[in-house]
Amino acid sequence: MRTVGIIAEYNPFHRGHEYQIRQAREALGADWIVAAVSGDFVQRGEPAVFDKYTRTAMALSCGVDLVIELPSAFATGSAEDFAACGVSLLDQTGVVDTLCFGSESGDLSSLQATAELLCQESSDFQDILRGLLKQGISFPAAREAALRETIAAQRQTESPQTSSMTADTGRDSADASLLSTPNNILAIEYLKALKRRKSSITPASIQRKGQGYHDTSVPAEAAFASASFLRKSFRESHSHGAIFAPSHKNVLAQIPEPALAACIQEAALSAPVFPDDLSAQLQYRLLQAVQSHEDLSRYADFSPELADRLLGLSLSPAGFSQRIEQLKTKQYTYTRISRALIHLLLNLTKEAQQRQKEADYAAFIRILGFRKSAGPLLNAMKKHASLPIITKTANAGKILPPQAMNWFEQDLFASHFYQSLVYQKGRKMKNEYTRSVILYP
Repeated sequence: MRTVGIIAEYNPFHRGHEYQIRQAREALGADWIVAAVSGDFVQRGEPAVFDKYTRTAMALSCGVDLVIELPSAFATGSAEDFAACGVSLLDQTGVVDTLCFGSESGDLSSLQATAELLCQESSDFQDILRGLLKQGISFPAAREAALRETIAAQRQTESPQTSSMTADTGRDSADASLLSTPNNILAIEYLKALKRRKSSITPASIQRKGQGYHDTSVPAEAAFASASFLRKSFRESHSHGAIFAPSHKNVLAQIPEPALAACIQEAALSAPVFPDDLSAQLQYRLLQAVQSHEDLSRYADFSPELADRLLGLSLSPAGFSQRIEQLKTKQYTYTRISRALIHLLLNLTKEAQQRQKEADYAAFIRILGFRKSAGPLLNAMKKHASLPIITKTANAGKILPPQAMNWFEQDLFASHFYQSLVYQKGRKMKNEYTRSVILYP
């Protein structure tokens, strides 16, 4: 029996995700598919457009057999932490043997060669990277430039014999330009995580089709839209009082029919959440910090400089997105700042995040939903998993040790905070303590 793992956000679930699941079945021969999915906040440092249960129902309706939740500490982390946590979680299920991920490249050997170099981080690479960061260049841009210089220097110094050996091992196909596109970056981080934990899971890359990750233009009729386009469309239609207005047929066409039906049933298409829904909460939190003379640099993704600049602006009210624009510089990317603000709102400190890393990222497996036909898969996971499995929130305190329970309560806090945003929009809150796992037909 072949079990394929997918690490995803499904923010929201769309035809491109459906294509990946179909490829996992047809090209990889998957008998079962396990998806490790972000909860209510995502890696861009934003609330998910729909809550985790709605997105779980959408995934199950389109072929995923079982959905587990990525801990909030790393679902909102850097690409490296997001990938490391997802790989750790799938590895410790004890049943996943293949990791399937999308990439713009689709060239697994080149992705692996690049991941190999980044795993090693030679002294030359580190020196170049430090020099570029001191110049105020953002980490993503500095890392790509440092890797490009390192690869060029290595190829200049290699003898013909050494060059032949590296070509045979695939290292010669390392390509720094892979670090310029989002899905390639995540693919490389997945491969790094697999290598570092010496996992037996086999990687498989599927080339991404359709719009680019950040493309928000209207896609061609037959093309796969990006999640960015769909979120933009939801936001625009919601500002006019609807989620899917008749004029947004291009959006409807990008959501697989079963997923759309599941979304309607689970969420009634009533309360999508967007970054600027956090504006009032962020402003109140900043005023609290000013009053108490709080050191914001203790929170994940904050530097002392970024913390000071934010506090300096805190007495001038601004929306969540506007606040990020105020803070954005050559050194600090939009996403880095957004993640920092989310970590502030979720009370996620650097110390807490580091402790969880040292405990191998995941301390439990929380199941959000599964298909009725996946009973054998769930039974196998219960037998082979190396972590406690939570199917009912109310039972967590009985099966988790104190430290793991603290981390579980961090995830509960994130969910309750998200639901407060839903309530703010005039909808009924879902009680995380009594919410049962989704059982899909």
